[in-house]
Amino acid sequence: MNHLIAPSILSADFAHLKQDILMLNNSEADWIHVDVMDGVFVPNISFGFPVIAAVKNYALKPLDVHLMITNPDRYLEDFQKAGANVITVHYEACDHLDRTIHKIKELGCKAGVAINPHTPVSLLENVIEELDLALIMTVNPGFGGQKFIANSYHKIQQLRAMADEKNPDLFIEVDGGVSNHNSLALLKAGANVLVAGNAIFAAEDQLHAIAELKNISPDTFHA
Repeated sequence: MNHLIAPSILSADFAHLKQDILMLNNSEADWIHVDVMDGVFVPNISFGFPVIAAVKNYALKPLDVHLMITNPDRYLEDFQKAGANVITVHYEACDHLDRTIHKIKELGCKAGVAINPHTPVSLLENVIEELDLALIMTVNPGFGGQKFIANSYHKIQQLRAMADEKNPDLFIEVDGGVSNHNSLALLKAGANVLVAGNAIFAAEDQLHAIAELKNISPDTFHA
């Protein structure tokens, strides 16, 4: 499976969000990653339904919506209606995870589950066969621009081994501190979807930054 690039618009220029979405449409990005935060599950507040719906009006690529919120079940249908193609909930926020996964699929979206840095990969074992995507947070959720947590490589390897046995087509997504400095190592560990925010939107040439992440080879890796 060729890896996917999902630029996180949490790092976009909110005053010129339309222009950034149009730029992503014309880039080598595969998905558009939307981080939804409620100020309760994580110490920050980001996008709501109107912003996601506005993004969907211009986006030509699937919206990968990452819910960092408590009680996500209450809002799943609203996010689907707003334009989500992929909905990822947090393991730590769901009391009845299997039910939540099936609800997402019933809405016609790909179903994902995210785990925080302190959460063991083994806790996904009983649901991994039901998932389209598993997301490993490689920073503590809530803010962009954080330093990558090095232990994440081991967690990605664990998840890849589990997926190879039970769900080989699983998307393994990593979110937090992804850049051209660690992207090759992340792919070698077993990830196949890279979420990048500052590495793209803070770049002088954003299209080139996306292309560099998309076309990774040993020759483009920066140690």
